[in-house]
Amino acid sequence: MRSLAPIDTGIPLDRVGGDGDGGYLIPRDTEGVVALFSPGVSTVANFELAFAERGVPCFLADRSVDGPPVAHAGLHFLKKHLGQETGPDTISLGDWVRQCCTLPGDLMLQMDIEGAEYEVLGTAPSDLLSRFRVIVLEVHDLHHMRRAESFERISRMFSRLLATHAVVHLHANNCREPRRWLGLDIHPVIEFTFLRRDRFTSAKPVQTLPHPLDASNVPGAREWPLDPNWLGGERETT
Repeated sequence: MRSLAPIDTGIPLDRVGGDGDGGYLIPRDTEGVVALFSPGVSTVANFELAFAERGVPCFLADRSVDGPPVAHAGLHFLKKHLGQETGPDTISLGDWVRQCCTLPGDLMLQMDIEGAEYEVLGTAPSDLLSRFRVIVLEVHDLHHMRRAESFERISRMFSRLLATHAVVHLHANNCREPRRWLGLDIHPVIEFTFLRRDRFTSAKPVQTLPHPLDASNVPGAREWPLDPNWLGGERETT
């Protein structure tokens, strides 16, 4: 948990996508991003629409729906699930990026794929992950880290991400209550925001959460505070 504690890089966080589910906090460092990839399509696409309206092409993928919930020329949809490998109903992250974006430059990733993130990101090439300046990731079933086989796959994904990125924000989704394990509260669903490490030169631990811009995913439902062990991450660097 301490390796995933959020850090304050000195770059302000903005909320994009509105209040409630589908809105996320990201660093104010998206100028020059050439495309947004957003696997996992829900009933709202406010986050993607915000970037499409700025002229950033947004690529969405999900086999369980027929398209995004809103029409916009900047939203490009693929009816496939994101998977570890490309097949009839799936496409790998690498193949998807290669097919959709031939431009050089940094990308963004906003991923909510209901637990498939462990295999997709845990096996993605490092050079591909490094192309994403900002990664917004909803992590599912985190409480399964209590099981040895689940801990291995969870740890493998986070280790790959932390090699090139740092956590700059996290927010517990209040759709499910935390589970108690070894004296710790583990939230089953947490939203992580990562920033690539070459984008900042200083870091100090975030002292308090939630962030003033955080909002409930499920309005009216009970909120559970994050365990204090999530705080106190990386030390100041120069």
